[in-house]
This record gives sequence, structure tokens and C-alpha cells, in this order.
Amino acid sequence: MCCDFLTLSLKFFRKFALSIKLIKMGNSYIRISIYLGLILWFASCGLIDDKSKKSIKATDKSFDMAEIRKQGKLRVSIDYNSTNYFVYKGKPMGYQLELLQELCNHLGVKLDVTVSNDVEKNFKELNSCNVDLIASNLAITNERSADVSFTEPHCYTRQVLVQRKSNSRVLSELTSHFSPLIRNQLELANKSIYVQKGSAFYYRLKNLANEIGDSINVIEIPDYESEQLIGLVAAGEIDYTVCDENVARINAYFYDNIDFETAISFPQKIGWAVRPNSPHLLEEVNIWLKGFKKSSKYERIYQKYFLNPRSVHLVDAGFNSLKGGDVSIFDPLIKSESASFKWDWRLIASLIYQESRFSPTAESWAGAKGLMQLMPETAEVFGVHDVNSPEENIRGGIKLLKWLDERMAIRIEDPTERIKFVLASYNVGIGHVLDAMQLATKNGKNPKIWDDNVDFYLLNKSKPEYFNDPVVKFGYCRGQEPYQYVKEIIERYEHYKNVMRQ
Repeated sequence: MCCDFLTLSLKFFRKFALSIKLIKMGNSYIRISIYLGLILWFASCGLIDDKSKKSIKATDKSFDMAEIRKQGKLRVSIDYNSTNYFVYKGKPMGYQLELLQELCNHLGVKLDVTVSNDVEKNFKELNSCNVDLIASNLAITNERSADVSFTEPHCYTRQVLVQRKSNSRVLSELTSHFSPLIRNQLELANKSIYVQKGSAFYYRLKNLANEIGDSINVIEIPDYESEQLIGLVAAGEIDYTVCDENVARINAYFYDNIDFETAISFPQKIGWAVRPNSPHLLEEVNIWLKGFKKSSKYERIYQKYFLNPRSVHLVDAGFNSLKGGDVSIFDPLIKSESASFKWDWRLIASLIYQESRFSPTAESWAGAKGLMQLMPETAEVFGVHDVNSPEENIRGGIKLLKWLDERMAIRIEDPTERIKFVLASYNVGIGHVLDAMQLATKNGKNPKIWDDNVDFYLLNKSKPEYFNDPVVKFGYCRGQEPYQYVKEIIERYEHYKNVMRQ
């Protein structure tokens, strides 16, 4: 169609040029120049139907390892499911997440996670330079290699057909009878198989249809990830889906009526993807992966999520972000008490996890008690009569946060930046934070910015050259604890925002 349009356009332009006497028989070079100009113009508008134009090409903008280290973070798109990324009892977990955390520790940068189960969107975001790496179960294929650079594989698996066992009690909404289990790929002829949109499963099934010399009705579902489709098979809403065998294996622990014994592919490499114009990032990731896969730590991570039957409880138990979005039994209480404060309840939940792991009877070595670890004196000041009462403890903790926020507000206008100062004050006391701000001012740093400014001086306030400085009024402080406290709460809060509703 595009070629026809181009031909017609060239004919039109030639007639037009002839009518105004721009083209003469003896001036063929003008005609050639005009034709070439038109071709280039239409090509630039994307009208030439070339196979390479269909693929998503990386931006010309260079953003490689040097730029990543300069910005101090690796931006990663990750899919959200029970093996790669989720929150369990307040703690971010997942196979891909743990690998990425190890990688970022190796690279010396922070991990910045974006959650998306849309495969096509992830590729576009990567090549638009909005993320630096895609970390999901990507099968390394020639088709995809035209658009992205794949890393060293982090694991190997094969694609399998997921179907209900013949003794299943669940009747399909699409059929009124039970079908025997498919064990021969030839039996897939004329079957309807649902897969995640843009996934390698779609292309594999299309190739398989050619191989068996018959049609397979492959239906792409844009809003469902592999595990959700497995759930639909188990519930009888669809008959078949395809996924990676390691994912099917772990799902079989909590869907006892699914079968995944029928393979539809040879073993495949599963890897991450980076932009083609990020060769240094690719090289560093590959060097790290080759070494890390040989380590006992990698073995523990892989076994934890794919080979250990007990890992099913990470998803099947309560307070998993995949099962309704709850962090703890105290979520409604945290939301209710947080309504009087302008902080996101998920930030309060992250703080509570840090303080007590949601245990209302927790008590520290120093005597702090309850969900928000209130000291007896603090509890008394803020009207907490029963420190072990979840409601009173949370209310008292939020009152303390308000009090700290009001005092920091006269010094730090930016509410987002102020959060970090308030968190540090909650942990170690406002006096030590004010000292760190004074040290930052004295040493030419910004006293209103936490990262790489005030946090450095609080971290180092255990050193004599800092706690003995004349501007310091509150003396020695073991700064590592509040430094990590702020860092971990904020990081966990970002994970909570990724997977839980506000």
C-alpha cells in the first residue's frame, strides 16, 4: 500500500513539474534530483514499508554506563508476578528483584524499579531511553535481537503448554465437556491458546503452526501476565495458555489441577535486554552475570523462587501484594490514622515495617515498644496510655511525625525532601539532624538537601573531626543507623507504590 502511494505521488509530482516546465528532456538530472528528494522525504515520514521500519529502533541518544553512574541509579523495567517481583508481609521480594539488587551493589548504583507487564511497552521505554534495562523472563530470540541487545542468560527454560488435568472438577466456560490432555503438538491444531501480548509465546506458537502444517488460534491478551493466564486455566475460564516451565512449575504448587508436562519448544535462553547503543552496560552486566551464576548466592536465589515447594506460601498466604494489595492486618488502621497527616499511608507502613516488622509486641533493647517503637517518655508526651495497643501506638507515632515535620518545615520548604529529614529525626532525634545540617552549611553543602549533602555528615557524625566540631551541639552519633534507616524506608516505600493502591 505504501509503495503504491509512493508511485502515485511520484507520477503526480512529475506531471506537476512538467506543467510548470521544470522538467525537460535535456534536464534529466533535475528529474532524478526531484525523485530522490521525494523518496527521502517519504522515507523520513515512515511511508516506505520496509521490514526494518516495523521494528522499534533505539534512540540515537547515548546513555551508557558513564551516564548511569553519573545519575547514580540503574532504571529497570520489571514485570509483576509471584516469582519476579512482589511484596510479602511488607518486604519487597522476587527472583528478578534479588538479582537486580546484587547487580546494583556490584555497579555501585541505586536500583530504580518501574513495574510493567506490557512487553511491547517495555521495549519502547527501553529504546526511548526511559529505562536502561528490562528484567523479566525474556526468551532470547533472533526477532527480538533486531531491536535490543540481550545479556548473558541468567537461566534456561522451555515453553510449555498449561492445561487442566483430565480429572479436574472445573468445567470450562468455553466447552461443555472434558478434553483429554494434549501430549502431541499435532493435537494443538485448531485449538485456541491464550498468551500474553507481545510475548515470545505468540511467535513460538505461530512457528509451531507452520511446523505441524495446521492452524493454531493464538489469542493475545494485553492486560494479563503469564501467571494470571495460568489462573484462568485453573479456574476453567480458558483451556490453554503457554508459559516458561519454571514459572509453570511454581504455579503448580498452588493450582493442583494444572498440567505443564507438554513442551512446545526446545530449551531456551532467558536473559535481560539493554539498548543496542549501551555496549558498556551490556559488557558490565555480562561480566557480572557470568561470575554471579557460579556463586552459592545465585543458587539460593534460584532455588528459593523456583525449586522450593515452600515458596508457594509466599503467594498463597495472606498479606501478599498479589492477593489484594495488603501489607499487614493493620492496613485499615494505618490508613485511618494517616488521614490526619499529609503523608502517604504506604510511607507510614514502610516506617512501621522498619521499626517492628508489624509486630505490636515488639520491644527494642532500649525499651522502645509497639508497632512504631515509641519510647515510654515519648508515648506519655503524645497521649499514648497503652503502648502495645496498635491503634494508640500508631496514633502516637504519627503525632510525633507531625511534630517533627512542623519543626523541619520552617527550615526545609520542599515537602518531598523534608520527609527524609523527618525520618532521620524519628530514628535518631532532631538534634543530631540539625547538627548534620550545620556541618553541611559549614562545609559548603546544601543544608536543605538530604542525599549527598546532609546525609554524609550524619553518617560521619561518629568521627571525632565531625562530632567535635564547634557547630555540633549534640555530640557523638552512630550515624550509620539513621543513614540506612532513611535509605531503606524510602526504597521500600517506592516498592510499595509500585504494587499497592494508595
